[in-house]
Amino acid sequence: MTHPQTAPVSSSIPSSIDAREVAQFAALAETWWDTNGPMRPLHALNPVRVGYIRHRALARFGGETNSLRPLLGKNVLDIGCGGGLVAEPLARLGGAVTAIDAAAESIAIARTHAEEAGLKIEYRATTAEAMLADEKRYDVVTALEIVEHVADPVAFLHTCAALVAPGGLLVLSTLNRTPQAFGLAIVGAEYLLRLLPRGTHAWRKFRKPSELAAPLRASGLTVTDASGLAFSPLTGTWSLSASLAVNYILCAERPALV
Repeated sequence: MTHPQTAPVSSSIPSSIDAREVAQFAALAETWWDTNGPMRPLHALNPVRVGYIRHRALARFGGETNSLRPLLGKNVLDIGCGGGLVAEPLARLGGAVTAIDAAAESIAIARTHAEEAGLKIEYRATTAEAMLADEKRYDVVTALEIVEHVADPVAFLHTCAALVAPGGLLVLSTLNRTPQAFGLAIVGAEYLLRLLPRGTHAWRKFRKPSELAAPLRASGLTVTDASGLAFSPLTGTWSLSASLAVNYILCAERPALV
């Protein structure tokens, strides 16, 4: 996701930002809310991602299962928010949402769209590492489809975990480093079906679930769930799956203070 207008990174905090990745997504900033453009797969994926976050938050914090605002009173941090595709529904679910991205171009698009929708979201063109300088920690932290785009995944995961408040949860989604993921996410999605721009993903940067779980455990979090995300080419929709072979989503929790 970086570009001439990338967010400044504190020299005292090591950054996991991959400048080439930031530049790639900055160049696509104007397309974030085009449901027929390069971000179309993320728009299709959004309902199942948001539904998963909602379900895990209810399981963690309690509340009525049919509540329209189950995140009310919760501080939420969306890391790598892009144009705000996840930040906006999380705000509609009642969360006090802070959303960050290293590409200032994407943040500008996100701010404008949220204002037009009448949503109050605090957008910042910054990095997860820079957020550690704040004393604020969050009840819900999300980092969706971002781990596979950072320069140092282990350091990034430690940072994400450090931003989770006691009793809070972290939700991550990414791609597994398997032959199936190479065939479907790169050969299929980028080259055959052209659902994504070529070069969106690098298979070597995909992460196995165990490679996410280990740094999170080392940071004091407990992985409470890992579910696959399966795409149906017949319906164009996504659903949760028992298979983690390609796309998957994971939840980890920090123990509450006693």
